[in-house]
Amino acid sequence: MERTKKFWGWGYEDYEISPQMINQYKAMLGFSLGIETFSDIPEPVLGEIEIRKPRFGLPDSIISICSAEKFDRLSHCYGKSYRDVWRGLHGQFDNPPDYVAYPKDESDILRLYEFAATEGVSIVPFGGGSSVTGGVEPTKNTSYQGIITVDMKHFDQVLEVDVKSRSARIQAGMFGPAIDRALKPHGLTLRHYPQSFEFSTLGGWIVTRSGGHFATLYTHIDEFVQSVTMLSPSGKTVTRRLPGSGAGPSEERLISGSEGIFGIVTEAWMRLQTIPEYKAKQSVNFARWEDGVEACRLISQSGLNPSNARLVSPIEALNNGLGNGSDTVLIVGFESHNHAVDAWLSEAFSLCTRCGGSWTPKANKLDHDESADSWKKSFLAAPYMRDEILKLGCIAETFETAVTWDQFDHFHQELTNTATRAINEICGAGMITCRFTHLYPDGPAPYYTIIAKGQTGKEIEQWDAIKTIVSQKLIELGGTITHHHAVGKDHQPFYEDQMSAPFEAVLRSVKKTLDPAGILNPDVLIDTKER
Repeated sequence: MERTKKFWGWGYEDYEISPQMINQYKAMLGFSLGIETFSDIPEPVLGEIEIRKPRFGLPDSIISICSAEKFDRLSHCYGKSYRDVWRGLHGQFDNPPDYVAYPKDESDILRLYEFAATEGVSIVPFGGGSSVTGGVEPTKNTSYQGIITVDMKHFDQVLEVDVKSRSARIQAGMFGPAIDRALKPHGLTLRHYPQSFEFSTLGGWIVTRSGGHFATLYTHIDEFVQSVTMLSPSGKTVTRRLPGSGAGPSEERLISGSEGIFGIVTEAWMRLQTIPEYKAKQSVNFARWEDGVEACRLISQSGLNPSNARLVSPIEALNNGLGNGSDTVLIVGFESHNHAVDAWLSEAFSLCTRCGGSWTPKANKLDHDESADSWKKSFLAAPYMRDEILKLGCIAETFETAVTWDQFDHFHQELTNTATRAINEICGAGMITCRFTHLYPDGPAPYYTIIAKGQTGKEIEQWDAIKTIVSQKLIELGGTITHHHAVGKDHQPFYEDQMSAPFEAVLRSVKKTLDPAGILNPDVLIDTKER
């Protein structure tokens, strides 16, 4: 039987976090934030939520693929950011899509486009809905007559597998686990594992330039895109399937990261990996954060290219079952389908030793590193735990960026100081932690988590104020507004500050060419409030 997803928050309705884990978090939050009594916000009940009626009717050409059911509309109202889940938890669904369309082929999508352009209706492409930047939230622009969210769940097949070239043609609505299952009999894997893997789709990964499992070398989905098919209101784009090309600007790269404002990706040829047989991982402790940072720099520039290299600050490490709360922890791992990787891990250990790192050797190479395993479990459970923290009345959210090594120390110090001041002034108490999610030879991608005391009923305003302050600061300090969470609506003003004026004009021009009526995902990536 198919499991039911929450209409208001992350994941499945029947997923349970152990009461022991929740109590441990409550104790930690109570101690660190000075909270004596927590809120106990009940989960919303579908039948108790009132929802506006659709604002327009549908023609016979598309009515059979569209739904106005409450569950469908509510579950397509938001992504999965803190502010999304907070509104869902509190039953605030003020701007749901009027309909959710479930096209079964490209002709269905074309009919949706034709109707939307004629009637002035906006179209919101929807894969898994795991956006944390407002990327799937319907527009509030009243110049549109309404909203149709287009769910691609029926585009769910691997159409071809080319074992010789290690590539496959995959439909865009296919979820991560289904892709893995379909490729496994061929001994192949896409090997792209974002935290949202279970609840996100290939098309969503491509249009948001998703960051995945690999901490080095293959960090983003666009490095796996061999060819892509996109259907826009102006026509169909099918890029040539090639291992590489120097023929002008890349069409694939333009579509990657376009966030549904140019068209809907329907399928793609993807470069694959042979399923790895050899794996080795280990956690390494550092007495000082700075020493762990230096070890990461040396590893990133060594040519070893570890598959995993997560540097975790002391408090975050402790919260996830790593270390003692005073040590910085680096989880480093290697994998290959071709050869044993113990020698590569030993080389990484040598670099860590130069920086004062220490670790507990395994009795034999088959033993598991319990700390690294604990981190993996906590990592996958984190979005569920975030929902639990919200129910306690606390603020819990993240932001991520990337910056060059020469800037990082100053960048990190200034950003954490700014965030700490903002947290204390706005919330009274809170904390900020950091980890590296990806490493490049020229810089790291730091990922920050903020947990703070919330003021009942004003938590979103508090978070929005903190988010604005830290976003402005990281742009000022030379970082990117996002490394792998995409732009969406939430980051759009700061992305505007980051990109050059000529490039913004190029995006607007492409948008106008491919989507003349401006129906696709308004206000995402570029400001399109004026039609």
